[in-house]
Amino acid sequence: MDFFSNIPTHMDYKGQGRSEKLSRMIITLFGVVGLVWGYYIQQFSATVYVLGAGFLLASILTIPPWPMYRRKPLNWQKPRPSPREDGAETQSPKSKKKK
Repeated sequence: MDFFSNIPTHMDYKGQGRSEKLSRMIITLFGVVGLVWGYYIQQFSATVYVLGAGFLLASILTIPPWPMYRRKPLNWQKPRPSPREDGAETQSPKSKKKK
C-alpha cells in the first residue's frame, strides 16, 4: 500500500487551468473532425465514435495530476500560533476587574 500513498494527488492552480483548457481544445477538435468525417461518410455513429475517442484522450491527458500540471505550487503561509500555544493566558471579559 506504500506505492499508492506515494503517488502525488495534487495539481496546482495554474495546472488546473491548463488542464481544463487542454481538455476543451481536444474535445472541440475531435468534435469538429468527427462531425466532418461523419458527414462525409454519411454515418452519425462515426461522429459519436470520434467524439468518444477525443473524450477518452482528453480524460487520459487531463485527469491524472501529471508533472506538467504541478510546476508552480502555491507557497502557503505558516500558520499563526494560537494564544494557548504561546503560553499567554486568555481572560474572559467577565474576569476583568472594573475600575
